[in-house]
Amino acid sequence: MAERNRKTTLPLREVGERRLDDYGDVAGRGAVNEIRELAERLKGKSVLHLNSSPSGGGVADIFEALIPLLNDVGIEAEWRTIRGEPPFFDVTKNMHNSLQGKRTVWTGEMWETWLEYNRRNAEYLFPDYDVVFVHDPQPAPLLSFLDGRKGESTKWLWRCHIDLTDAQPDVWANLQGYISLYDAAEFSMEQFIIDGYEGPTPWVSAPGIDPLDEKNVPLSWEEAARALAPFGVDAGRPIMAQVSRFDPWKDPLGVVDAYRLVKKQASEIQLIMIGPTAADDPEGLGFFEKTARRAGEDPDVHLITNFKGMTDVEVNAVQTLASVMVQKSSREGFGLSATGSLWHGKPVVAGRAGGLALQVLDGETGFLIDSTEECAERVIRLLRDPRLSEQMGRRAREHVRENFLITRVLRDNLLLYRGVLGLG
Repeated sequence: MAERNRKTTLPLREVGERRLDDYGDVAGRGAVNEIRELAERLKGKSVLHLNSSPSGGGVADIFEALIPLLNDVGIEAEWRTIRGEPPFFDVTKNMHNSLQGKRTVWTGEMWETWLEYNRRNAEYLFPDYDVVFVHDPQPAPLLSFLDGRKGESTKWLWRCHIDLTDAQPDVWANLQGYISLYDAAEFSMEQFIIDGYEGPTPWVSAPGIDPLDEKNVPLSWEEAARALAPFGVDAGRPIMAQVSRFDPWKDPLGVVDAYRLVKKQASEIQLIMIGPTAADDPEGLGFFEKTARRAGEDPDVHLITNFKGMTDVEVNAVQTLASVMVQKSSREGFGLSATGSLWHGKPVVAGRAGGLALQVLDGETGFLIDSTEECAERVIRLLRDPRLSEQMGRRAREHVRENFLITRVLRDNLLLYRGVLGLG
């Protein structure tokens, strides 16, 4: 791909190695064989996945596994990111919030900032690929600025990782004008295909986790305890935990409030909230500080993020040791952190939001809740009934195995590529 790399100078993201055959024991040999079959007619095809952030969120986690797996089955796949600065990410964070339901006053200057940065990035993109897969709103207008460089045979796909069920109408209408230039659009759930949708052919595919990633491979109790000891966590006491970015949609303040209600009946409980700050999320640090203020001086509340030494090992350790996992989101594109918790065999108490309802089967793999009080009640029930928690945990892991592993995401990608390229 030397010629393609020479032309396309947007930052290339290096990924490790993954071999599809290594997933046979986890996903099943049947799934591996199906993927090999689907990939046969795509061998030698080239695919570019393009987004705005190299780290700090579920999209980046998916690419870390998906890109090397695509290469392993014979597709020339790359992951690149657009270049941005604080003014651009401030605007796109507002856009993300607006699309998830927050009403925002949009100015001409905000729209122009979004477009100008895409115009600049388009200058570095010469799409010599069979498929270009653009993720989320940040780089969505790129295609409109390519003029004659679109490539006659290149197929352009847009991926939405956001819950659009309550999108601000004027913001979606403007974005949809750019999406309409694409050949297809993919959503995490059918419900996210907004009423009145007038974009390209919609496809539906839920995200998934990499079971062989450092966050998801088995970790012993002793290893997990050692990993969390520097953060003041007592592995011998019960733990309530949430893994997610510090973001208002994840309701970390509500998690602290629910913990305080639980503490009244389970005095030994500790709360861990662990998650990264994403490169394209200018609100992350501010909301982390707001959460810290809500927690106050409580020594049993542990807030862990990447600027405090968090790695994938600590995330794994939290999900290994936790008695109960929560995901108290009010909006959720999917919630891969909840997927990881379920994969660890832990029931999840989750907000009734977006893709969480696909994963947390109420009363089977966890509980769906609608309030802080209900969250606390469900946590207490699981703490008091270890047998119920264990049963739910077993169902949770199997539910993820059957539906939300990276191998299924890979299969869906291959089906989409074949569809848009006319390969059956």
